[in-house]
Amino acid sequence: MQLVMSEEQQLLAKTARDLVREQAPVARLRSLREDPVGYDPALYRRMAELGWMSLPIPERDGGLGLGLADVICVTEALGRGLASEPYLSSFLCGQLLARAGNEEQKSAYLAPLMAGEAELALAYAERGQRFDWQRSATHANATADGFELSGEKQQVLGATRANAFIVVARTSNARAQAGDLSLFVVPRGIAGVSVTRQWRIDAAPVARLLLSKVRVPRVALLGTESEAEPLLADTLDRATVALSAEMLGAMSEAFERTLAYLKERVQFGVAIGSFQALKHRAARLYIEIELTRSAVLAAARTFDAGAPGAAALASVAKARASDAFLLIANEAVQMHGGVGMTDEHDIGFFLKRARACEMTFGDAAFHRDRFAKLSSF
Repeated sequence: MQLVMSEEQQLLAKTARDLVREQAPVARLRSLREDPVGYDPALYRRMAELGWMSLPIPERDGGLGLGLADVICVTEALGRGLASEPYLSSFLCGQLLARAGNEEQKSAYLAPLMAGEAELALAYAERGQRFDWQRSATHANATADGFELSGEKQQVLGATRANAFIVVARTSNARAQAGDLSLFVVPRGIAGVSVTRQWRIDAAPVARLLLSKVRVPRVALLGTESEAEPLLADTLDRATVALSAEMLGAMSEAFERTLAYLKERVQFGVAIGSFQALKHRAARLYIEIELTRSAVLAAARTFDAGAPGAAALASVAKARASDAFLLIANEAVQMHGGVGMTDEHDIGFFLKRARACEMTFGDAAFHRDRFAKLSSF
């Protein structure tokens, strides 16, 4: 298995890093914390112009037909700037539309999504669900000409400006049990849809979606009724790898900033980076980053190859990224000393993002347990 990037992927990664460095500095998060949208729509459109939304979409649907190993080049770069643009949300919805959408849905949503002219958000998480997304309490009851949806979704990524939502709902009478899940494309502006901005410590653009007897036609069904679980599970696993790469980029940036500070900060007449104790701690952080990089690349390559064990490797990548990012972010703040605790210093933003990313798609403990089950331990 190739655990290094190809020449083309290196060029893609460099382009992404240059754009993030120039247009998405970490310091801008201070202004985005109070912004009702939570990101820069102009930058999001620029990302689409560069073809980033089209990377994993098959050529038959107008995409570039590349793989997850190419997507993580972008998400790692976005992580370095703690970018809040909803690229991950676009990746999720684009995958679902490409793999399960009919021609009408692809024309109405997938093509505009790739062009940056429309934004979609996947609404799957609910209150009290923890990481068990199969336990959906949102219901879709059949009507004469379609379905009526009722329920509440929490922490919907990229929902603040989304034109439409892909909603996970149960099409049976059972409540909060696995199975019988369906996907529906629900436009934002129809009757019964309410979107309320939610605020996270990392300033990510998330929102609460309330569905109150929302009536949609049968053509709103994405894929096959009551059989969405395998597709959704695989798509969320791929997104988990993409998020792990974003966490890798963020922890790498935090580590590099900390190294620079250790070389600049003088105490007792010498740079504090010369102290043996800090050298040992920095060495450990470097090892954690490289282990995470290998885990993320291994998972991405396995998905692209269609090889068995991809889901288990997605859990390895997320568990490793969660542990490493939290460790590095905590150490970065501590090594910066008192200034690292202040809001005026950017290093604290990395710890906030680490906490939020840890809880997205399952924390380290969840994924270690999942890996054990998938491996029949």
